[in-house]
Amino acid sequence: MESEMGDLESQVHGSSSDGGDDLSPSIFRSANRPVTLKFEDVMYKIKVKEGERWPCGKKPLAEERMILKGISGTVLPGEMLAMLGPSGSGKTTLLTALGGRLGRRLDGNITYNDKPFSNVMKRNTGFVTQDDVLYPHLTVTETLVYTALLRLPNTFTKQEKITHAETVIAQLGLTKCKSSIIGDELLRGISGGERKRVSIGQEMLINPSLLFLDEPTSGLDSTTAQRIVSTLWELTNGGRTIVMTIHQPSSRLFYMFHKVLLLSDGNPLYFGKGDQVMDYFSSVGYSPSVAMNPSDFLLDLANGVSDNKGQDPAQVKQALVTAYKSNIAGNLKVETQKLSRQFEENKLDNKQSSRWTTTWWQQFSVLLQRGLKERRHEAFSALRITQVLVVALICGLLWWKSKNFQDRIGLLFFYTGFWSFFPVFQAIFTFPQERSMLTKERSSGMYRLSAYFISRIVGDLPMELVLPTAFLTITYWMAGLKPSLVNFFETLFVLLYSVVAAQGLGLALGALVMDLKAATTLGSVLLLTFLLSGGYYVTQVPKFISWIKYISLTQYSFKLLVSSQYKADETYDCGANMNCIVGSHPMVKSVGMDNIAFAIVALGLMVVGYRLIAYAALTRIGVTKQ
Repeated sequence: MESEMGDLESQVHGSSSDGGDDLSPSIFRSANRPVTLKFEDVMYKIKVKEGERWPCGKKPLAEERMILKGISGTVLPGEMLAMLGPSGSGKTTLLTALGGRLGRRLDGNITYNDKPFSNVMKRNTGFVTQDDVLYPHLTVTETLVYTALLRLPNTFTKQEKITHAETVIAQLGLTKCKSSIIGDELLRGISGGERKRVSIGQEMLINPSLLFLDEPTSGLDSTTAQRIVSTLWELTNGGRTIVMTIHQPSSRLFYMFHKVLLLSDGNPLYFGKGDQVMDYFSSVGYSPSVAMNPSDFLLDLANGVSDNKGQDPAQVKQALVTAYKSNIAGNLKVETQKLSRQFEENKLDNKQSSRWTTTWWQQFSVLLQRGLKERRHEAFSALRITQVLVVALICGLLWWKSKNFQDRIGLLFFYTGFWSFFPVFQAIFTFPQERSMLTKERSSGMYRLSAYFISRIVGDLPMELVLPTAFLTITYWMAGLKPSLVNFFETLFVLLYSVVAAQGLGLALGALVMDLKAATTLGSVLLLTFLLSGGYYVTQVPKFISWIKYISLTQYSFKLLVSSQYKADETYDCGANMNCIVGSHPMVKSVGMDNIAFAIVALGLMVVGYRLIAYAALTRIGVTKQ
């Protein structure tokens, strides 16, 4: 695997970065398939949870809250629509709905070339979220190359995909930072504007006909924002359809938008050409008293603020909603009907295609390589290694060349306890931390969930097994356990087997709960319960609660560890000139040394079963409802 990763890096750095390779046309070329976006009377409701309040502390009057209230519009190829409105006006919800990523409780009609959302449409749609969801330890080049390998179809060769990524890097002005890591809040990397361009570049790799962007200029200075919007404006020249939400653009940005949609509390107040918006509001009695940025004026109106005396905010909003229905809604309906008739006459083809552009094995291989690159810093961090080595040395010193049988049994039980807690709490963080990335990439149709899951499991195994191997190697010989290599490797096998099972439990808890605090608490309770019923602390467990041992990871691991060191009829020194049978020792007797095969099978079922639970839990997220 390392050689494959090295080959990939050499291919990346050896490919063209000047955008002139014929294999990878410019990102500003024409769209593969021009798309006309049409939405009619889009409404969206959510259930109001008990105790939830509306803005300003008002108590909800109904069980459902209307987020979008009958919004209509059209965006043609070569047009850029900007959706404006104050926070909570429904901009992001509408963008998500138009991008085919919002399912339940959505009413109305959204079509793409007069057809519903489909696999073909998903292949031609890019979606850039407000938060740049990127892996912090990957470089700009690695981020875009791995995306290209996953998203571009097999009509491209591997080298063509890499070259394509390099071209996008050059044309988005990312060449200077191509070898820099992305970074995050705790890790210094590229700038915010560069991160945003990387996010846009990930979507431009597929040459989308329809591009959605949620607040692409959020948190950026005016110059950087201007550069990004200018890039998007150039993309429309290739026949692309672009829709974005934007909070408060400058005057320079505002007049680059072909169309503007103004929202207030889920109601449309304006839909039309950007250069006609000021004339429209003047015609309905609302005009600024002084020259000002159009977006500032529109946001004031959306908040119910106007220069008209005697009108409170609620009156202003209601008047604008009424004006919209009287002056714009009818014209929009006529326009959408006209477009529908045109599509019926042209009968544009909407043939279905395969849901996936790459094979399962390709997805697994790329995800495995990417995962190993990203997580090696975390898996082999100095803190984590130091933690394990320090505990191993302390254990080795405490049990130094121990001759006492009970002490040795205690060490075996400590192995069981420590290497249950450690892998469980490492694995719990796996899926909650990657939820945003999984949702983003799965919604884009980048890969199968099974390919992601298996690559994650396989990639984590070497990292998760190195530390327990080092731990046992140190403590085993320091504590003076049986020096036979057979006994050592049996003990190592059992320990690693139990680590894999414990890791599965952590994965299942994290995927089921998806809340780190709650998952950690639940994991602690479960492991402590297993630990107490494991046969070491309580040798006579009451019958009404003894059933716990049959689902206890600790109990089976302890049984197998004892069996790796001792035989049931073996004797040990239990006093002055006295020898006792191992199988009769209370702690050994409580777990038993029979049914070893059953214990092995039980742990095997946990290894598989916990992972199946985790996989089933993951199917709830990251899938677009079509």
